[in-house]
Amino acid sequence: MFFLVKPFGGWRRLSMDNIFLRLLDEKHSLLIDGATGTNLFELGLQSGDSPEFWNVEFPDRVASHYRSFIDAGSDIVLTNTFGGNSYRLKLHDAQDRVAEFNYAAAQILVKQVAGSGREVVVAGSMGPTGEIFAPAGLMTIEEGEVAFAEQAMALKEGGVDILWIETLSSIEECQAAVRGASVAGLPIVLTLSIETNGRTMMGVTPADLVQLQSELCTPLAAYGTNCGLGAAEVIAAIVNMRQAAELAGVVPILVAKGNCGIPEWVEGKICYSGTPELMARYTHMAMDAGARVIGGCCGTSPAHIAVMRQAMDSYVKADRPDVEQIQSALGEITSGAVAQMGGDLTVAGGAAGPGRKASNRARRRQTRD
Repeated sequence: MFFLVKPFGGWRRLSMDNIFLRLLDEKHSLLIDGATGTNLFELGLQSGDSPEFWNVEFPDRVASHYRSFIDAGSDIVLTNTFGGNSYRLKLHDAQDRVAEFNYAAAQILVKQVAGSGREVVVAGSMGPTGEIFAPAGLMTIEEGEVAFAEQAMALKEGGVDILWIETLSSIEECQAAVRGASVAGLPIVLTLSIETNGRTMMGVTPADLVQLQSELCTPLAAYGTNCGLGAAEVIAAIVNMRQAAELAGVVPILVAKGNCGIPEWVEGKICYSGTPELMARYTHMAMDAGARVIGGCCGTSPAHIAVMRQAMDSYVKADRPDVEQIQSALGEITSGAVAQMGGDLTVAGGAAGPGRKASNRARRRQTRD
């Protein structure tokens, strides 16, 4: 149960408990929304523009975007703030508008949820800084922490229920993001973008993410993967996270937010090949693989989410999918992810049992040289 108040001119949703944690306790699975950028382009956003400006310049369009996913059946909707940190906004000479953009985005979503009559989690989206962290780059964890903390506090003030850190690729940025976000005192979700050969761009494997939980300053409410190379790779990553978690003796809340098929260049623009039917199959496979929070990333429209809602509601449990089943239904998986699924997690550098620490140190040396 929740109600709205308007302290100091801003709407805020108050509850006796956190809606995200309560819904996880009440339901087996939760449905996230789809793509933000893809759908804002359909509403008129131009390539190269910062979507965050729309939170103050075109709030009605942002509200329409939010409402489309609420009406499609999403249990969780992300704010239009993926690039809302000072480093990303600096590219548009707007580094001093972090609080303004993030607060506005959250307020628009809070009011759309309230008007819908549904229980929907307001998730504050926090994407990467775009900087390379030391020692591979110049950004320090402490500098990143400050940027993430600034954004987190603005989202909290805007009324979000949780902080949703997504599309990260390095251990160091994960640490900075979680440390920064923790100052808000809200549940934190963290997802990495697993790409070629079952690793992020900076070499992090699904098993590394499982291990990272013991190294963070605060426990995560959920973690998993988003974006990457497509739905098949996301399912493989979830299988590998689940395997690593079982070896570590933990039962995590896993998040799968896969792209809608594979991007293709069609008539001068990027299109995604995934049909609603493919995303429905992906939803069932994600649940079978062990994910409890599932949605779509790039290319995923409200139409896709509506079909995924039906798929989630009609779900009948099946066995964890193997490589052949995933590739038959969703497409090819890269060799490194396949090797991890084969049971020998050390093949791709992601063991979660004895020897993992040495493997991880070797991985970090490779990324730092």
